[in-house]
Amino acid sequence: MDLKEIKAVIDLMTKNGLSEFELERQEFKIRIKKGEIIENRGNSGQSGPAFAQYAPGHPALLPAQGLAAPVPAPAAPAPAAPVENTTSILSPMVGTFYGSPSPDSSPYVTVGQQVTEDTVVCIIEAMKIMNEIKAEVKGTIVEVLAENGKPVDFNKPLFSVKP
Repeated sequence: MDLKEIKAVIDLMTKNGLSEFELERQEFKIRIKKGEIIENRGNSGQSGPAFAQYAPGHPALLPAQGLAAPVPAPAAPAPAAPVENTTSILSPMVGTFYGSPSPDSSPYVTVGQQVTEDTVVCIIEAMKIMNEIKAEVKGTIVEVLAENGKPVDFNKPLFSVKP
């Protein structure tokens, strides 16, 4: 995979709000995460390190092939202090968070609302597919942690729930 192909993958990830991409072929494997590129060439017989990692703020890790250092992502706001005795509903995938079925609809759940294991709490769009996310816990919504229309990562908290 050459630099032009890697840039094309990064452009597609940016356009589609993805934060991770992985491709494996016989001669190599590449995994790109938002903020870092990890490439493992395996046993292809190529010279150089078998494992190279490029990360923001670490220009010494960049290869001498003229690649520019990645631009660091803007600092995320500090997370709110967790509420005592709560559990989180976690994102089961990478995608875009939507709190309602359509922009002009009311949200699936609101703070103070009771939910059961089968209550749909949001939609996560991944690869142009809308995936309904269920609470999988019984309790009261204490806080909505994800922002409508914004990307979410795998295993990140979407909601705080008091059981």
